[in-house]
Amino acid sequence: MAEQSLPGVAEAAATEESPAAGQGISRRALLGTAGATGLVLGAAGAAVGYAAAPAAATALTSVGSDEVMFHGKHQAGITEGLQARGHLVAFDLAAGAGRKEAAALLRRWSQTARRLMAGEATGAHDTDVARDAGPSSLTLTFGFGHSFFSRTGLEKQRPVALDPLPDFSSDQLDKARSNGDLWVQIGADDALVAFHALRAVQKDAGGAAKVRWQMNGFNRTPGATAHPMTARNLMGQLDGTRNPKPGESDFDRRVFVPESGTPAWMANGSYAVVRRIRMLLDDWEKLSLGTQEAVIGRRKANGAALSGGTETTAMDLEKTDAQGDLLVPVNAHARITRPDQNGGAAILRRPFSYHDGIDADGAPDAGLLFVCWQADPLRGFVPLQRKLDRGDALSQYIRHESSGLFAVPGGAAEGEYVGQRLLEG
Repeated sequence: MAEQSLPGVAEAAATEESPAAGQGISRRALLGTAGATGLVLGAAGAAVGYAAAPAAATALTSVGSDEVMFHGKHQAGITEGLQARGHLVAFDLAAGAGRKEAAALLRRWSQTARRLMAGEATGAHDTDVARDAGPSSLTLTFGFGHSFFSRTGLEKQRPVALDPLPDFSSDQLDKARSNGDLWVQIGADDALVAFHALRAVQKDAGGAAKVRWQMNGFNRTPGATAHPMTARNLMGQLDGTRNPKPGESDFDRRVFVPESGTPAWMANGSYAVVRRIRMLLDDWEKLSLGTQEAVIGRRKANGAALSGGTETTAMDLEKTDAQGDLLVPVNAHARITRPDQNGGAAILRRPFSYHDGIDADGAPDAGLLFVCWQADPLRGFVPLQRKLDRGDALSQYIRHESSGLFAVPGGAAEGEYVGQRLLEG
């Protein structure tokens, strides 16, 4: 749960597209307003964090009109701001399915994603679940797991960066809810729009792939606060203060595989680490406010470092109190995750919170669907998690229960589908 601020949205004027024959009626046409008032959020465009967004909150009446473009240099769902609702789902290829079936599936998924993200119906057999809604910032993101390459005879194209993550002492992983041949991330600012996309993806899988696991998450709805701000997690902490930002000179180097990277089909792609992190909320909520802040290293109210200032003030790791004790404890989560404490290692965090009910002992099964992005997990997530594994004060209040690592190729150009350069190269 490395602390960094989340990038938000790039603004441009939205344009109305007429659906092709047989694709169904545009949901934006039904609304009659989305095309005129919506924002186009480019998957490859510049992005700004909630903390750096305009002073006025997004009006609730405009949430549905926000649109993210499917085609672009990078896939959508990486640099966009946190969405109110999310689904993470992994698939395994069906017995007998190989490269040919995988290519056909990715082609179907890409066509469906393009239509849904534009606010259109999936086709003649659309379920109409999201009929009354606009695009609602919907994104669909597709990735390949380590096992995908042996299933499709593409072992020589498997990236070295996709080697399995090492074991960590805090792991209590459920193998049935980890990894998978294929991974899909769905996010939207409307729950019905997100569910509609999830159902479409599942139906498109047909006989080619079966769901391995699925997880459902949420964040605060845009416009729910008086002004845009960094999100809070279920521990009540501001979560995402120090995220890399697209305007920074080293953002692309940290997050995306370069054009000259290997393998060539991963150019402009990224690697997603997915972890289901359960928060032991009953134990956490017994702590005093001061103890909670010492565990994190930041003020709960405003996210400011314990060394002083505001949320964006640089943390002073050497500052002490009158007794000579460090204001930011040695094992504070915020201290340990700082890039300058980890050889420059940084990740782009884009999580969802989750709540999956109450256990028999009355404890909530709740926490964080941790999703982080980096150009190479061996230079991003792995060194950070190893450092956290050796003494993070937060570790006794969380439990890593599932894990996955996925290669997410670059965005599809017009006329292409996601992963085409791998599957047809």
